[in-house]
Amino acid sequence: MIELLAPAGNFEKFLTALDFGADAVYLAGQRFSLRAFAGNFSDDEILKACQIAHKRGKKVYVTINIIAHSCDFEGLENYLKVLEQAQVDGVIVADIGVISFIIEHSNLNVHVSTQANVLNLESAKFFKKMGVKRIVLARELSFEEIKYIRENLPKEIELEVFVHGAMCISYSGRCLLSNYLAGRDSNRGMCTQACRWEYSVTEKSRKGENYDIQEDEKGTYIFNSKDLNLLKHIDRLIEIGINSFKIEGRMKSSYYVANVTNAYRRAIDLYQNFKENNFDGQIESFEKDNAIILNTLYNELEKSSHRKYTTGFCFKDLEKENLESSMPIATRRFVAVVLKDTSNGKTLIEQRNNFSISQSLEVLSFGENLNIRLKNYTLEDENGNMVEVARLVQQKLYLKCDKNIHLFKGEILRIEN
Repeated sequence: MIELLAPAGNFEKFLTALDFGADAVYLAGQRFSLRAFAGNFSDDEILKACQIAHKRGKKVYVTINIIAHSCDFEGLENYLKVLEQAQVDGVIVADIGVISFIIEHSNLNVHVSTQANVLNLESAKFFKKMGVKRIVLARELSFEEIKYIRENLPKEIELEVFVHGAMCISYSGRCLLSNYLAGRDSNRGMCTQACRWEYSVTEKSRKGENYDIQEDEKGTYIFNSKDLNLLKHIDRLIEIGINSFKIEGRMKSSYYVANVTNAYRRAIDLYQNFKENNFDGQIESFEKDNAIILNTLYNELEKSSHRKYTTGFCFKDLEKENLESSMPIATRRFVAVVLKDTSNGKTLIEQRNNFSISQSLEVLSFGENLNIRLKNYTLEDENGNMVEVARLVQQKLYLKCDKNIHLFKGEILRIEN
């Protein structure tokens, strides 16, 4: 079974990931994580998340992926006991000392983080000897290199790869820019994304003269990489034998989590159904035979915030060039979430961004409602007053359509940007 692994920066995003098709979710506690500025989860919330996920047949992985200093080990053993009691399904770890400590002091399944820079078979074998269960391969690998590692590594060692999301300009995410420029250690969870700032260069003998590297009136973005997108190539990774497909984005919005998870869920299911029903055994035609559907799903990924897309290092091509701007783009804006299934023709929604009844709503759905448009509808507040413009933050409203459409709890409403 192929695992689709989605990010969760807080509890709402966790529930969203499950609703939109994730098989597993990775999240952070309030210690030992590389995303110190995410909402993150208290110990009690980790326990609750595991209970909810396991009841639904899903898994929860917790990040302990800081590059640790000696002082960072204080409190780690007690934290491991908390995670064991919560019955988390695995911990994602980068530091070799922390990996050794966890294996020695707990029974938790260890997943080696991409920050550990596993780029070759010998490194993978080393971690196997240590006793890890899964390796998250470095993002600097091509498909051929991934295939070689998979073919020569025992099957009991699971492999995970990133398929979507922001790419760090530094090698497998090990960066000193934030630490050097802002005093915030990116390897201990406090990255300021200094790589996205605007830069210029100077020539030593011409002090005070700045030169833009790219033609951009705002400056240059020499460290600013594109976002990874492998949706049209998931068949290759499935056939290689990858166990888990990982989506980046614990700092991203609930809408991003829903949109991206939904697209990859549908793509994976499409391929698995294609393979099951393709009796002649010829799977090479998947991308060609399903081009229209794959293009539709790819277009879905344009609808949430992202930078221009790339396939990264997968084909050893020239798609890795940097961007002229760090500003994300999106063709849709998240405006409301459905709180209750439609009943008596009315749907209870919660406003998230301003919109008016003159604007067409598009449904982001984990079911058959995907991309259904709502054009003629009315809005009422909880007191029965008609509302023409939904502008109050998180206001609860009743939406009534003239079409016989049944909306479901957790579905998202969006408008064109």
